[in-house]
Amino acid sequence: MGKNISPDDRNDQDGAAAQGLPETEDTEDDRWREYYKTRDPALREAFIKQYAPLVKYVAGKIAVTMPHSVEYDDLVGFGVFGLLDAIDKFDPDKKVKFKTYAVTRIRGAIFDELRSIDWVPRSVRQTAKELESTIGSLEARLGKPATDQEIAAEMGLSDSDYQKMMRKVSGASIVSMNDVWFTGDDNDKISVVDSLEAPSSLNPEVIAERDEIRRVISEALSELPDKEKKILVLYYYEDLTLKEIGQVLEVTESRVSQLHTKAILRLRGKLKNSRRGIM
Repeated sequence: MGKNISPDDRNDQDGAAAQGLPETEDTEDDRWREYYKTRDPALREAFIKQYAPLVKYVAGKIAVTMPHSVEYDDLVGFGVFGLLDAIDKFDPDKKVKFKTYAVTRIRGAIFDELRSIDWVPRSVRQTAKELESTIGSLEARLGKPATDQEIAAEMGLSDSDYQKMMRKVSGASIVSMNDVWFTGDDNDKISVVDSLEAPSSLNPEVIAERDEIRRVISEALSELPDKEKKILVLYYYEDLTLKEIGQVLEVTESRVSQLHTKAILRLRGKLKNSRRGIM
């Protein structure tokens, strides 16, 4: 498995320089607008070369949370499809930086492929589902985030056995931002990523439904314990590794992994219940 690779903040300028273009933000925006209108193959190839390091960065970040059976090179291969998808679907008028958009698409493509090959052992997946169900029902009854002690007691586990279980399921706590939320009348699959983008071309009914989904996601995140919420922000938005997050929060990397797992399981339970109401 390969090591985590830091992104090159000069990626945009380097790509422009390689084509003999001025190294300015305006030039980058202009190139994206030109590609959006013309779909010039040469521009597409240039973008692929320019942002290829981003795939390695995301793959490296995911690799450190995976078991040794998952190869870093495979993750890179999966991520390439996400980069191609991001380049083809990026809309420069959305006022979102391409890197931000591409990281989400690359991560989603890797997670989707991991799911398709079912890399998580069935026993671990079943344990994760039981834990998710327990947390969801317990927190609904308590009306607050459940503590480790409360979850362990609910499952009839000692503290030691509970910690072992958390370590066991930590690798299975992947939530792809490309998860399908609902399917419209015309078999239009809408994902979390799409709901966050909220394209202006959608009809008013779909826009209203996606606004409701964004509200539900925001509400679910706001209800997480502060430390878990901070870990999600640092991991998914600030692109820190679990080890780096541990240094920021002054806890061990394994503790960060457990808190990340709990945050994902809490979020899954809340969103699953909300999705039933939306659908």
